[in-house]
Amino acid sequence: MITLLPTTTAGSLPKPAWLATPETLWSPWKLADAELADAQRDALRLAVDDQRQAGITIIGDGEQTRQHFVTTFIEHLNGVDFDRRETVRIRDRYDASVPTVTGPVSRPRPVFVDDARYLRAQTDQPIKWTLPGPMTMIDTLYDAHYRSREKLAWEFAGILNQEARELEAAGVDIIQFDEPAFNVFFDEANDWGIAALERAAEGLTAETAVHICYGYGIKANTDWKKTLGSEWRQYEQTFPRLQQSSIDIISLECRNSRVPMDLMELIRGKKVMVGAIDVATEQVETAQEVAETLRQALRVVDADKLYPATNCGMAPLPRAVAQGKLKALGAGAQIVRQELTG
Repeated sequence: MITLLPTTTAGSLPKPAWLATPETLWSPWKLADAELADAQRDALRLAVDDQRQAGITIIGDGEQTRQHFVTTFIEHLNGVDFDRRETVRIRDRYDASVPTVTGPVSRPRPVFVDDARYLRAQTDQPIKWTLPGPMTMIDTLYDAHYRSREKLAWEFAGILNQEARELEAAGVDIIQFDEPAFNVFFDEANDWGIAALERAAEGLTAETAVHICYGYGIKANTDWKKTLGSEWRQYEQTFPRLQQSSIDIISLECRNSRVPMDLMELIRGKKVMVGAIDVATEQVETAQEVAETLRQALRVVDADKLYPATNCGMAPLPRAVAQGKLKALGAGAQIVRQELTG
């Protein structure tokens, strides 16, 4: 199904200006109701076309039907009051006003399944769908009901598993859970966070991935990265447990990060989405720069397990920049493919 060095994105792509305000995270929709639904699917088709033209192997929806990678999923759940807001510390890094868990959480109906079916109809290539991970979900809410991060995470894990199973039935080949919280809450991640993630992926025959980034798009994240010292070794805390987990693919930042490549030895045997595109800059990588990142990764990742990707989503970038970065990713991977196959 998948060629050598299959390329993919970590998640989001910029939305067209007629759909939402450009170069803005969490920008409000410019349309409503049926017009919005039509426009979102038009944007999804454009995102598919951009990826296809760039030579991307595993196609995503570009998250064109959601404003935020966590809260858009939560909006569709029972037990969360978006009008009742509290200020909490997000990722132990910045304060934000968030909705409140007021009762038992449940999923009354599928959230993204119709959109996934639509994506499946647009391409014969493998498709990937992104969902928030349980630990990152609980870190984006105020819990006035369970009053236990672990208990709420397990509740969300069961809900995510319901959604993931239906996404698989809709034809999704890879289901990715986004867990930037794994780079912050190491003890919780190892004690129960990775187990909750495995519960979210339980029983799936589709491949599963976990995306663990350092954050992007807002000043609090870029400022935090400056405080990390000469090397970013956060992955070192959770990789040993992830290597033993049932998750198939681990996605991490590499381009312009200070993550030592040799840390990937800790997940030897897993497939690795290697971030070869920096989403924190508008400078478009050259194909050779992408290729060099991949060559470095190949020292510690077997070629048949390396998936060239972006560091994170590209929602806040100008569309032309994101398109250029996609093309660089596709071209850089092709250079290394040719080197590997002669």
